Amino acid sequence: MVCGLDLTLTRGEVLGLLGVNGAGKTTTLRMIAGVLAPTVGTVRIDGIDLYEHPELARRRIGYLPETPPLHTELSAEEFLRFCARLHGLARGAVAAAVERTIERCELGDVRRRQMTTLSKGFRQRVGLAQAILHEPELIVLDEPASGLDPVQALKLREIVRGLGHDHAVVLSTHILPDVLACCDRVAILHRGELRHVGALSDATTDGALRVGVAQSLHADDWLALPQVAAVAPIDGTHWRVRLRPQTAISAFAAAVVERGYGLEELRAESPALEQTFLAIAATDSPPEAA
Repeated sequence: MVCGLDLTLTRGEVLGLLGVNGAGKTTTLRMIAGVLAPTVGTVRIDGIDLYEHPELARRRIGYLPETPPLHTELSAEEFLRFCARLHGLARGAVAAAVERTIERCELGDVRRRQMTTLSKGFRQRVGLAQAILHEPELIVLDEPASGLDPVQALKLREIVRGLGHDHAVVLSTHILPDVLACCDRVAILHRGELRHVGALSDATTDGALRVGVAQSLHADDWLALPQVAAVAPIDGTHWRVRLRPQTAISAFAAAVVERGYGLEELRAESPALEQTFLAIAATDSPPEAA
């Protein structure tokens, strides 16, 4: 059960919905996506009430559940063409939409392979592709990196960061590095209640990050990034990076990837977000009203 939930999200923003298993994340996403109707309250997409005008609102939503509903007897391309029609794309617009999405999700090498032969990482990317085919205003992602190996998880994070430039994205996860790498704001759910919401920069207090990269770099390489205020080496491939005030971690991560540094680890050096999360997760009852 989820109660008292009040969230607002704008285009160009990635919101991390953080919580332990059973916190209510999936229930919340199902209500946002129109799969599960709330007993009270409303969900509005661009001002349209999702449950009063479901056909209009759902065209503005892309949804990836934790287990993508794939038709594995089809190839990735065949499945995306099928999904394009389900999303209501005109027949003449399907081919261009499929091509654009295959490129965006980097599925070109597997587009004609039957999906039973694909790795879990590629199946997750196909699931993500079907959610963004119709260029929705809101993209809802439920644990998209669950069960992926580190390389595939990093690739998926990179795609999600890119989506945040043009869409409003809700990313559900219980993995702190996913939030740090992808999100602008974080909301923490526990026992069906919203316990914390705020900018990610507030949660990491001083902007200090531990960053691992594949390339051998020098301090000047980091200082060349406009998001970086100071840097210090930890070991050969790990650095302590302090960001400039008001810098979004997602923007910093995107810059590291764009420079080709080979981003392998990104987490808060400051324990503030982790401490907040663990303190909330450790509570068994709702906090008393102030």
